[in-house]
Parts: sequence; structure tokens; C-alpha cells
Amino acid sequence: MSLSVERKTDLIGKFQTHTGDTGSCEVQIALLTERIDLLNQHFAVHVKDHSSRRGLLKMVGQRRRLLSYLRQHEGDRYKRLIDALGLRK
Repeated sequence: MSLSVERKTDLIGKFQTHTGDTGSCEVQIALLTERIDLLNQHFAVHVKDHSSRRGLLKMVGQRRRLLSYLRQHEGDRYKRLIDALGLRK
């Protein structure tokens, strides 16, 4: 259920704002989105895994807080990010 090293470095490379950036809002949101997608696939098979569902809900809340911060402070970065990730249809 965790991200592979290659996938994680690809996401960081795609969403980083400058070289060596691993902690910006864009990178954190992209990594959380990928982990949320993996957990959703996991729940298609393991319906009764309630402890992992709690972790999923915590990740969704963390992503929501990061997105609202980015929307309030940097509206153009927010719009580019949600378009790139396919969020908020």
C-alpha cells in the first residue's frame, strides 16, 4: 500500500517548485493524492479493513487542509495543481 521509490521520485520531480524541493504544498498534495488513490484500490478488495480506512480519512483531511491553505495564499498555484491532479471537477 505504500508508494514505490520510483513513483515517489517521479511525483516529486513533476511537482517540485525548485530543485531539491520535497516539502512544498504541491509535492505534499501530489504524494497524498497518490496514496489516497492506492488506498481506494485496496478498499475495493478489502472492504472490512477499518483501521486503514481511518488512515485514509486522516490523509484526506490533511490534503484538504493543504489545498485550502494553497487556495487562500496562492490562487494561481492552486488552480494549476488541481488541473494537473484532476481534482475538483
